[in-house]
Amino acid sequence: MANTLLMPKATAVWLVDNTALSFDQIAHFCTLHPLEVKAIADGEAAQGIKGLDPVMTGQLSREEITKAEADSNYRLKLAEPKVRVPESKRRTPRYTPVSKRQDRPNAILWLVRNHPELKDAQISRLVGTTKSTIEQIRERKHWNAANLVPMDPVTLGLCSQIDLDLEVQKASRGMPAAEPTGGTLLPARDTESLEVREDRDDEELDADAVFAKLSSLKSTQPEDDEDDNRY
Repeated sequence: MANTLLMPKATAVWLVDNTALSFDQIAHFCTLHPLEVKAIADGEAAQGIKGLDPVMTGQLSREEITKAEADSNYRLKLAEPKVRVPESKRRTPRYTPVSKRQDRPNAILWLVRNHPELKDAQISRLVGTTKSTIEQIRERKHWNAANLVPMDPVTLGLCSQIDLDLEVQKASRGMPAAEPTGGTLLPARDTESLEVREDRDDEELDADAVFAKLSSLKSTQPEDDEDDNRY
């Protein structure tokens, strides 16, 4: 489990009020911007946040604070935790904001049409939906099937392009490669022995034949109409 600071903004409030550390030192330790720490010191930010003593939580020692106060270039280091809690390997379903949940059926339809190799579990991980919803959309039994429009889940902000590419790559493993469509270039070993033929398209034209052709075309044109204003 990664050793991270608990409640960094509340810890910054306590360090500003109870130590002589510089804004840069507090910002580095609490992963904040120095201007944000300055705003906390000026009372412009974190007004409703109660300071959290990192010494009481065991994440910082008094000796570390004293050492940092004596040297403004020193960077505070987190204390080693006494108890390490193992990380849970169970993956929770992807959370989808309420404002974007109405776009999930459109994203599912896009995935079903453009990436049929994806399994229902993979689509569920990408857009945070249930397998029953995916099945309804596949079979056109969804209550709003007539109004669904395929939309890219990356464009909708339901998943990242990296996550989509990873799932597609996993689904494509073991599948036969798609046969190329259309003409393709011959390999170099097959073209090295081919005989090059020069087409003689620039042969000299016969001038008499050209003028004879022009004369025949001119003679077939209708004669000019007689002048209607002769009367």
